[in-house]
Amino acid sequence: MTQLLRIDASARQERSLTRQMTDAFVAQWMYREPGARVTGRDVGQAPPPAVSEAWIAAAFAGEDRSAAQREVLTLSDELIDEVEAADLILIGAPMYNYGMPAALKAWFDQIVRIDRTFSFDLARGDKPLEPLLSGKQVVVLASWGEFGFEPGGQNAAHNHLLPHLRTCSRYLGAESFDSIAIEYQEFGDERHAASRREAFSEIPALVERLQGASSEAA
Repeated sequence: MTQLLRIDASARQERSLTRQMTDAFVAQWMYREPGARVTGRDVGQAPPPAVSEAWIAAAFAGEDRSAAQREVLTLSDELIDEVEAADLILIGAPMYNYGMPAALKAWFDQIVRIDRTFSFDLARGDKPLEPLLSGKQVVVLASWGEFGFEPGGQNAAHNHLLPHLRTCSRYLGAESFDSIAIEYQEFGDERHAASRREAFSEIPALVERLQGASSEAA
């Protein structure tokens, strides 16, 4: 039985394209696997707090962590537990100013934590960080106002959303990383309508492929 963790990062509700896409993805997954379980975390509406000096001190305190420091990390522990329990992590992520929404960055900052999702050992030389989680599928459903953010496109150099998410997803335990995006949102023309239709049409095939990969791995 698959455990899905759904993260919605859009500040919008009804008009959010990424929420519509995560809705469609979950519906398609449940249609094909009715017994799947879904945990939702809406960081767009309830953003995690930014890390603070107290949070950093608590995260690095290790076995010397005080009761007050454990309290500081309560939400971080809860968010990490959700990631650990998930087989697939579904992220609805609009592009804000060419990168991820601040609320989504705050979610990652609460999760990427020493001795919980990565280890640090200088004996590894120039690459001392090592992810502790593994075996998870990560799917990003994105949208942006412009176009041409794909490799070789006119805005490829400005795409700081997907590369950042791909890098950070290593610390979610990502063994696979897939994305679908809707373009031309600010243009609102037929190109946008066509991009929207294409994106939604790709979701069933992606679900089928990922479920097939899960079955083979099992």
